[in-house]
Amino acid sequence: MKKILIIQTAFIGDVVLATALVEKLYAYFPDSSIDFLVRKGNESLLSNNPKLNRVLIWNKKEHKLRNLFNMLGQIRKERYDLVVNVQRFFATGLLTAFSGAKQTIGFDKNPLSFLFSKKIKHVFDLQHPKHEVERNNELVAAITDNLFTKPVLYPSAADENAVAAYTGNRFVTMTPSSVWFTKKYPAEKWIELIAAFDPSYKIFLLGGKDNFEECKSIAGKAANRNVEILAGKLSFLQSAALMKKAEMNYVNDSAPLHFASAVNAAVTAIFCSTIPAFGYTPLSDRSFIVETKEQLACRPCGLHGKKACPLGHFKCGFGIEIKQVLDTTR
Repeated sequence: MKKILIIQTAFIGDVVLATALVEKLYAYFPDSSIDFLVRKGNESLLSNNPKLNRVLIWNKKEHKLRNLFNMLGQIRKERYDLVVNVQRFFATGLLTAFSGAKQTIGFDKNPLSFLFSKKIKHVFDLQHPKHEVERNNELVAAITDNLFTKPVLYPSAADENAVAAYTGNRFVTMTPSSVWFTKKYPAEKWIELIAAFDPSYKIFLLGGKDNFEECKSIAGKAANRNVEILAGKLSFLQSAALMKKAEMNYVNDSAPLHFASAVNAAVTAIFCSTIPAFGYTPLSDRSFIVETKEQLACRPCGLHGKKACPLGHFKCGFGIEIKQVLDTTR
């Protein structure tokens, strides 16, 4: 196996989880050249990964189709021995099926999977749940093994130095944002959590540039002045480097949860509308899952988050008590 391509052009957390495939394939084929295809904007996640040869970038936001076919031409020129497609959508199915690779593997839910060399059944079974990392590993299990391999991110020495100034005293991080409303612990709850937190801890609020105003609002309303907003100030890998040093990281069911897993950082994952059985739980040695104690007939309301609670009450978020969250730090 000389040349391998992994395709995952979905969201940030999906890319992080797919790094477990890099670890597994490198362990079995250490002399191979492994490339990874991501959507533009996610490439920095894979910086410094010593097991990757190259990161390919597909710009999906501008001239999507033209860039797709340009990427297909680039892939075909590489003459890969193996293409592993983690996604279940037509565009990446096209890149896989017509890659010219000797072997192509993907999930059966991809509409072009009938053109792959091998397709693997992708199942969400709430009675017998599997982690997404396990589902992904099934793509390559026949040529490697069934053993669980964790995802890994590789913050550089420069990333570590960039956050060193924040790590002198005991601290925790909180990432209150998410793309989806129903995946977010309510802002009122974050405010209450910050106000109730041990004042000897420094609290850093993390997120992207788009989350700065949300973090500013939360910090401004919390009766705790030992809070600093770092949302938009740190790169993905710098955030991961900071999380690795924290005594605890509080996150929603979103990408920062997987950052913590990929650097083995202590993490408390707050699940609102989604449930752990979907398979996106934390993998750190010290990790906790917090969810409402009330049995709600409406939960989960879908596999992914929603822009608003379908029933208007959002009990799965408001029902999570602050004590449940605080207890994981003690």
